[in-house]
Amino acid sequence: MEMTARAPAKALDRRAASPQSVTRVIRILEALAASPAAVSLADLSRALDTPKSSLAALLRGLADEDFVVGVDGLWRLGGGAFGLGGALIEARRRVQSSDLVRDGMRRLAERSGETVLLAVRDREGDQGGDMLTYVDVVESSNTVRFAVAVGDRRPLYSTAAGRMLLAGATEDDLRRYLDRLKPQRLTERTETGKRALAEAVAQARGDGVAQSAWVYGDFYVDQANDAPSVPVPLNPGQGAFVTTREPLLELAAATDPEGDPVVYRLEIYSDEALATRVAERLTNTQTWLVQPPLADEATYFWRVRA
Repeated sequence: MEMTARAPAKALDRRAASPQSVTRVIRILEALAASPAAVSLADLSRALDTPKSSLAALLRGLADEDFVVGVDGLWRLGGGAFGLGGALIEARRRVQSSDLVRDGMRRLAERSGETVLLAVRDREGDQGGDMLTYVDVVESSNTVRFAVAVGDRRPLYSTAAGRMLLAGATEDDLRRYLDRLKPQRLTERTETGKRALAEAVAQARGDGVAQSAWVYGDFYVDQANDAPSVPVPLNPGQGAFVTTREPLLELAAATDPEGDPVVYRLEIYSDEALATRVAERLTNTQTWLVQPPLADEATYFWRVRA
């Protein structure tokens, strides 16, 4: 007795709609597109390492939509596949190359967590061909990150991007570049030896990777906004006499620990207890020509802070 078991229709539908089935459909179309002749189910099964039963179900579905055609047990692409290909080519024409490049830059920045730069070599003439220009940047979201502005230019010899651009040049172009190059030391670790630069370019050609030298620096972290130093009143001095109702007040400058601009507050009082203020001013300079005019024949007291 021979028995045949069939899977429920819903189970077949679920398998046909699985992500693996989508991948297999794409692989089937790729295999048929790459073959110069029609392909048998057995050959497809071996090429794709997929059971014939799974392929047969997918091929029937593709045939229903005219993506493949089966004749005498052999399969080839159908008119629907060529129509899809034409539509994809037309869609590709509408997509700007710069959009594709920037999308790749974004993905690389997300995976690496670092800033991603796109640089092009300048045209020859007037240092052209000896410089690169950054034409696009996707900055890292890290607090400490490499930053460069679009439009910034750098010498080829002093940057990793420049060395990769030189690695893509012909030997004659590289030789001409090195012959006319007059490298300058931009940092303490800038490589200026032409032989060493040629070796770095050769290594970049072999490895597909170029690295610039480490440059060292230091910085100071201080979350508190520390107060500036104490300014010192200079003129008029203690007990001085002035002959104008609009005296010029002068003080010695204060300094800010963080290097921020210093703002001074100057106040004038009519009593020694500093209870009755008659004039005041905020300024970022070390002088103040008092306005409005003070009363004549009176003693005044003044103070300043930063």
